[in-house]
Amino acid sequence: MTNEKTTITWKNYLELCKPKVVALLVFTANVGMLLAVPGMPPIALFIYATLGIGLASASAAAINHFIDQKADAQMARTKNRPLPQGDLSSTNVLVFAGVLGIAAMLILVLLVNTLTAVLTFLSLIGYAVIYTVYLKRMTPQNIVIGGAAGAAPPLLGWCAMTGEVHPYALLLFLLIFVWTPPHFWALAIARRDEYAKVNIPMLPVTHGTEFTRLHILLYTILLFIVTLLPYLTGMSGLIYLIPGSLLSLGFIYFAIKMMHTKSDKTAMQTFGYSIVYLMLIFALLLIDHYYKFTIN
Repeated sequence: MTNEKTTITWKNYLELCKPKVVALLVFTANVGMLLAVPGMPPIALFIYATLGIGLASASAAAINHFIDQKADAQMARTKNRPLPQGDLSSTNVLVFAGVLGIAAMLILVLLVNTLTAVLTFLSLIGYAVIYTVYLKRMTPQNIVIGGAAGAAPPLLGWCAMTGEVHPYALLLFLLIFVWTPPHFWALAIARRDEYAKVNIPMLPVTHGTEFTRLHILLYTILLFIVTLLPYLTGMSGLIYLIPGSLLSLGFIYFAIKMMHTKSDKTAMQTFGYSIVYLMLIFALLLIDHYYKFTIN
C-alpha cells in the first residue's frame, strides 16, 4: 500500500510539470543551444542550461496548475489533474513550484550566465502570472500576447551558450511566436464549450469558430513566410528550406481543410499536425546547421 501511494504521489508531481509540454520547450531550447555554436557546445554548459530551463518551465507549469485549479475542475480535459482530484494540496503545489523555480535560477545564475537567468525568470513570470492570471481571462488575443513566453526557450538556449541575444535567436523566437496562435486555436475550437463554461474568452468563444478558422488560415500563411526567413537571412540552406516549405504548406492545407470540414475531429488533427510540424522544423534547422558545419 505504501509503495502504491508513493507511486501515485510521484506521478502527481510529474503531472504538475506538464512533461509533454516541457519536453517540447526543452527540445526547442536545445536546438537554440546547438545552433548558437559552430560545432558541439561545452557538454557541462549544455547540461546545466537544459536543466535550468527545464526546471523553470516545470515550475511555471505547476504554478499554472495552482492558479487554474477551479477552472480545471469544471473542464473534462483537465478535471483529473492532481489538484481538482484532491491528490495534492495547494500548499504542496506551491512549495513544489517554488523549489523548482529556485533551483532553476541558482543553476542558471551560478553555472550558466546571468542574462539567461534573467530572461528565463521573465518568461516564467510571463506565463505563470501575466498570461495565466491576467491575459487568459482578459482578452481573446490572450494566446497571441502570452505566446511570447512559450516562444522564449530557443532564445534562452542560444543566450546560454553565447551570453548574448543574437538576431538568429530572435528569429527562432519569432517562429514559435507565430506558430502558437494557429496551434492553440485549433485546440480551442474543439474545446470551445469547455472554455465557455469556465468563462475563458478564447477566440472561438468570443468571435465564433468561423472567425477563428479564418485567423488560423491567415496565421499559417504568415508562418509560411516566417519559415522562409532562416534561408533568406543565411541562417540555413536548402536542406532546411525545401522540406520546411513543404511542412508549412501542409499546415496551410490543414487550415484550409478546417475551413471546409467544420468538425472538431479536423480541428484536433490540425492541432496534432502543428506539434509535429514545430518539432520537424526545428529538427531541420539543426540538420542543416550540422551539414554546413561538416562540409566546411
